[in-house]
Amino acid sequence: MNRLHRGAALLAVSALAAGGSLGVAHAQQPTVSEIVVTGSRIRTSPLEQTQPIVQIDQDAIAKTGLISTVDVLQRLPSAGGGLNSKFNNSGNLGNPPDGGGVGAGSAEIDLRYLSPRRTLVLVDGLRWVGGASASGVPASVDLNSIPTSMISRIEVLQEGASPIYGSDAIAGVVNIITKQRQDGFQATAEVGGYGQGDGFSQTYDLSWGVTQGGTSIVVGGGYFKQDAVFAGDRDISRFPSPYGTVCDSGCSSGTPLGRFIIHDPNTNQDFSATLRQALQPGQRPIYNPLDPTGASGSFKPFTTADRFNFQPFNYIETPLERLSLFGSVTQDITDHIHFRVRASYVERKSANQAAPLPLFVGPDAGNGNLLDTVAVDRTNPYNPFGFTLQPGTYSFIGRRLVEAGPRHYEQTVDTWNVAGTLDGDFAVGDRTWHWDIDGVWSRNHAEQIFTGNVNAQRVQQALGPLSGCTGSCVPLNLFGGAGTITPAMLSFIGFTQQDTSQQELRDVSANLTGDIFDLPAGPLAFAVGLEHRVTEGFFQPDPIVAAGLSSDIPAQPASGSITVKEAYGELRIPLIKDTPFFYRLDASVAGRWFDYSTSGTDSTYKAGFNWKPMHDLLFRGSWGQGFRAPSIGELFGSASRFDQVVVDPCSDFLGLAGGTVQSAAVRANCIARGVPASGSYVQLNSQLPVITSGNKALKPETSESWYFSGVWEPDFLRDASWANGGSVELAYTQITLDQAIQALSGQTLLDRCAQTNDPLSCATITRTASGVVSGIANPLINIGGIKTRALDLNVNWSSPAWSIGRFGVHSYTTRLLEFTELQPTSNGLEPIKRLGTERGSPDQAYPKWKSNLIIDWDKAEFGATAGVRYISAVQESGDPNKLGSRTYIDAQLRWTPASLLNGVAVAVGVNNLFDKDPPGCITCSLNNYDPNAYDAPGRFIYLRLSYRQ
Repeated sequence: MNRLHRGAALLAVSALAAGGSLGVAHAQQPTVSEIVVTGSRIRTSPLEQTQPIVQIDQDAIAKTGLISTVDVLQRLPSAGGGLNSKFNNSGNLGNPPDGGGVGAGSAEIDLRYLSPRRTLVLVDGLRWVGGASASGVPASVDLNSIPTSMISRIEVLQEGASPIYGSDAIAGVVNIITKQRQDGFQATAEVGGYGQGDGFSQTYDLSWGVTQGGTSIVVGGGYFKQDAVFAGDRDISRFPSPYGTVCDSGCSSGTPLGRFIIHDPNTNQDFSATLRQALQPGQRPIYNPLDPTGASGSFKPFTTADRFNFQPFNYIETPLERLSLFGSVTQDITDHIHFRVRASYVERKSANQAAPLPLFVGPDAGNGNLLDTVAVDRTNPYNPFGFTLQPGTYSFIGRRLVEAGPRHYEQTVDTWNVAGTLDGDFAVGDRTWHWDIDGVWSRNHAEQIFTGNVNAQRVQQALGPLSGCTGSCVPLNLFGGAGTITPAMLSFIGFTQQDTSQQELRDVSANLTGDIFDLPAGPLAFAVGLEHRVTEGFFQPDPIVAAGLSSDIPAQPASGSITVKEAYGELRIPLIKDTPFFYRLDASVAGRWFDYSTSGTDSTYKAGFNWKPMHDLLFRGSWGQGFRAPSIGELFGSASRFDQVVVDPCSDFLGLAGGTVQSAAVRANCIARGVPASGSYVQLNSQLPVITSGNKALKPETSESWYFSGVWEPDFLRDASWANGGSVELAYTQITLDQAIQALSGQTLLDRCAQTNDPLSCATITRTASGVVSGIANPLINIGGIKTRALDLNVNWSSPAWSIGRFGVHSYTTRLLEFTELQPTSNGLEPIKRLGTERGSPDQAYPKWKSNLIIDWDKAEFGATAGVRYISAVQESGDPNKLGSRTYIDAQLRWTPASLLNGVAVAVGVNNLFDKDPPGCITCSLNNYDPNAYDAPGRFIYLRLSYRQ
């Protein structure tokens, strides 16, 4: 955005910590032009910057050895995580209950644990199009769609800013500032991989710029590729239980040898069986009705040892490939009018993978589609039982289709973005006012190809009466074990699934800012503006899926659009200056008024102060309202399935299968909801189907936030023998969110129904005649709310240029004080306290402490950085397991051989130097750890080369 075109001046004075500079102007400092800094639309000198901003420039990013923008941002102590390359949800979990789909291959940033959809992502102060991964319409930005080679720096505002920027800026704002002026070439190349010999990654970024006369041009591009890491190659994720060595109940009933839960109407016997061993293709198993699982037949009782370990097929790091291009042209039309156009394109190719499809059929299968009603006819040539398997004679068959290979999901996402800014200034009396008009068009288009799925209608035909299996139909064999489903059978029932999604943004805005008149303490400054924004999005699943005939996750088409008209105003009011205890006191107020085509009209307001009682001490505070309108996916998302890892309290409630005997109250509540009193019901698999969907009746979220901080940047540190500057900041943040848009936890609903017989919870649960949960209805709703409080402590110190070099120490710590969700029950709102816990599926840790310590050393051509990252212990909410604290050590050595190759720099580094594995998590969704909070297991080693002309 052109009003930031003088941002290079900020780089000279910006700090890497929140509020790093107090804005103390010394006589020897040069005069710099005023700019717009994230958090306000009013222009100000970068030396007077007082917003609570974390600033991260290219040099700081290079010292981390991290390649992706999302990895840099998710290391902030105030960050709660978000999607990244450690998520491999496709085929394993289905669509999370947020209306946005799986998001395979996406990268998101979550501030204050309030989810990525409540963190606003801007590029040059302008909005960016929402993500697309061909599985839904998400409410958040995919950071992988922004070219890394065009990033100059990142500004993170750690307080709400809805009155300034509008919807979504509840937890904070991430503003990515792009390169606008550059002289010559800049290039970087980095390669790295894990100590285990996998996860190789490579990135190459190049940019070139020139300024001649009134024209500045910057162009560039980049290429990034990351190879996969398989779950089977790490101890923590080889089995469904952390660090497991054999299968337990977390392994799957869908096995290559099959699981068959049968009721023989001729003998009135019930049995749960599997094959003793795989048979030859075409061979039918032997069934002895008098002794179904005896030695005389082909079947034996199904036990835990027979379950299937699906983990080795999963990724613990997903493969990803990005190609990006960008260009920026800035033209000074006159001395007072400037024009900039910026364009970019990113092609992202990514993949998720899951174990071969578990084909579940029968009344207790829990698919929620045709497969739950499939009958295996007695004339099917492979049916060994002599009677038709239908409701009453069987409840479940699970057969892992290993012959088809793993389920593989490949996404191709194309992102186009074009932004234009016309800006300038004009005189109003003896003052200068600045204006700009901005336009953005951006589109994210995603296509996904999924191999390994089957057509339920053809499965029904292939298992049905032999007389109906004509033409291309090939009878299906579910009873012979691995190797007995032939290529011809797979060819008939299988299909390649092709899904599409897209989001488009069209945004026009205009801003005006300047000084109105002088007050005794300084000029009264203002900013006003208008914005008109249209977002459109759709998700189109494969026609076979849309018809309800997929064996994998069901989905329906969804589409919608939202039009927004907004206006805002902002004032900065200097109150007192240059008096005892009031070196400076400023106040600020802001308001925003908006009209949503889907949510109606509303407004938000904000007020704040900045008080410097003395030259080197600053106190600041703010109160603000927040607003977030429901997104397209949240409003119009169609019903789908989330396979949540949960424990049904009604399973084995008498302990007949080795489980825990439940209380009399729980047993009574379970029986009242259809669970057999005999205690025969045992949960088949660790995942249960939770039916999720959008909700057109959703109301907007609103919030109230309070922010207070104190920053001390003592003058005596500037010229001390042992220091050349330093600062300490302590900040308090409180956000109360009302009408939070969120689905309830499937585990919470099951627990409430079993423990308290809560009618609201019990009404969401559907069970079959045998007690099996066939579905938990869990659409998005406006829950009561969320309240979070946190303290941030940032300490910075730099040394003089000693003979042994120059040192810097930077410490950033966040102490989470509270995170409470208010969830509705039949008796009102129930508080769910998350502080110090791991929520489990969907994964999210809420550690009390997160801290980063960075120690820098530089001397002449050499430099080094050591980093310490700490995450405190958390307790699993649904399990007695405690996830211990983790401390990660990172290190980097640098060499800038200026005497040999001017402009060249070499760095070698290690992240997770001591190879600390993440703590094992029992209730987490996949790979037995929380990918929001912890590094993927392994020591990552990298080599980086860079060149600046």
